[in-house]
Amino acid sequence: MSSKSKHSPQRTCIACRKVSDKRTLVRLVVADNGRVDIDVSGKKEGRGAYLCPRKSCWELAVKKNRLDYALRTKLGDDDRQALRDYSQNLEEN
Repeated sequence: MSSKSKHSPQRTCIACRKVSDKRTLVRLVVADNGRVDIDVSGKKEGRGAYLCPRKSCWELAVKKNRLDYALRTKLGDDDRQALRDYSQNLEEN
């Protein structure tokens, strides 16, 4: 008999378009106050978008306004800077 493997949800990185397991991606969510937050738990309420944990994906998402489109909002300068700061600690790939 074969054992059933647990289904793991798949999500797509909005920058590189690579489909990966939800747990390997970083979720960003629009909070009630309109700010964009990094949702480490992946369970916050609100419209979300996923990015690979790679610096290049984060830079592309901010530079090409892909987050604005995916989250259906306009990122403020503070949000953009916070995302750039977070991406500085990510790997280069």
